[in-house]
Amino acid sequence: MKKSLVLAMAMAMGISATAFAANPFSDLPAGHWAYGSVAKLSAAGVVDGYPDGTFKGENLMTRYEMAQIVAKAYAKGAIGSDDKLMAEFADELDNLGVRVAKLEKKSDNVKITGQLRAGYKDYDKGTYKAEGRSRLFVSGAINDDWTYGAMIENTQNFNSNNEENETKFRRAFVTGNLGGAKVTAGRQAFKIGNGYTADLTGDAVKVDFGKVLKGTAFYGRFAGDTDVTKAEKNDVYGLGLSYGISDSLKLNAAYYSVDDNGSANITDRDIYSVGLGFNLAKDLSLNADYMKASDELKGMKDDDGWAATVSYKGAKASKAGSWGLYGSYYDQAGATMIDHLSEGSDFKFNKQGIKGYEVGVGYALAKNIVGEISYYDFETKEGQDDDNTMLWSRVTFSF
Repeated sequence: MKKSLVLAMAMAMGISATAFAANPFSDLPAGHWAYGSVAKLSAAGVVDGYPDGTFKGENLMTRYEMAQIVAKAYAKGAIGSDDKLMAEFADELDNLGVRVAKLEKKSDNVKITGQLRAGYKDYDKGTYKAEGRSRLFVSGAINDDWTYGAMIENTQNFNSNNEENETKFRRAFVTGNLGGAKVTAGRQAFKIGNGYTADLTGDAVKVDFGKVLKGTAFYGRFAGDTDVTKAEKNDVYGLGLSYGISDSLKLNAAYYSVDDNGSANITDRDIYSVGLGFNLAKDLSLNADYMKASDELKGMKDDDGWAATVSYKGAKASKAGSWGLYGSYYDQAGATMIDHLSEGSDFKFNKQGIKGYEVGVGYALAKNIVGEISYYDFETKEGQDDDNTMLWSRVTFSF
């Protein structure tokens, strides 16, 4: 197709400039039918002539030459990434190194990120645990309203030379909008409120809704901290609510119903909690919950508890040199816990609950490299009065 005709078509398809210029080419007279289009494109810097000052409008134009013009038009904002010309010359634009967001959306539908962590836990009983953990996160779009996500985790035990390791498909879920609510279904991880009762990982359906009064309703099957030896998981459904009184104060409340599926160590129960999040000062915050269960666990006497965390700043993987510290105190009966957020659950107190504190500090050693140290001092709230301490250090690499 002749060059002048192609450029006139390009003008008709949306390439435009705001002003005419003086005759830019010696072989394009002002009376030529394509003069206006070519002059506008030249003034916009979209087309160039030959070194001798001619345009050679009667010559045939190659697809590569047209792609160069389209690329210049896109770079100058004369056309958008969704323009038909961008789609038509996608292959040539790719060879020119032009990235087209809308065209890439489909080809970049799968996004993979990950973490590598090396950790060491030193217990007061003279034992230790050294392990490495790697996680691969996969996400992408299904359509304009739904996305998917997954996570594969491998854990390696460095305590021996047996090269013990375990790989699990820890998450696989879809998320989408239904009737103004956000629905997530599948194997997933989420926290209700401050996480002292429910920091959950399992197969579930979760619905998030509301803008001022925000809510999360869910049903799922989860392995919990109250009976770590139980092969069958708890069936749990619940509702969490949060309301921001001001920029500094947020209130929350939650209800959980737990079906123990016939376990000999725990019991069916309802759990209620109320709590708050409060910004004490710049970068300094307090979170606290009070929890009450309808029944104590089998063989136990307590059915309530409370927990609080004070935190200052925080280490951000994306910002080298950022840091933060925190301190938490827990006084919780086993009946108030489904799956606790604290790594102190590593002590496997089961139905006896926890009482004690933990403190920690984190520092971003470099971009995407964070080092952390935490100290735990716990005892059981009921039953035998064990005193357990642990020092946990780890370095996490994100990519």
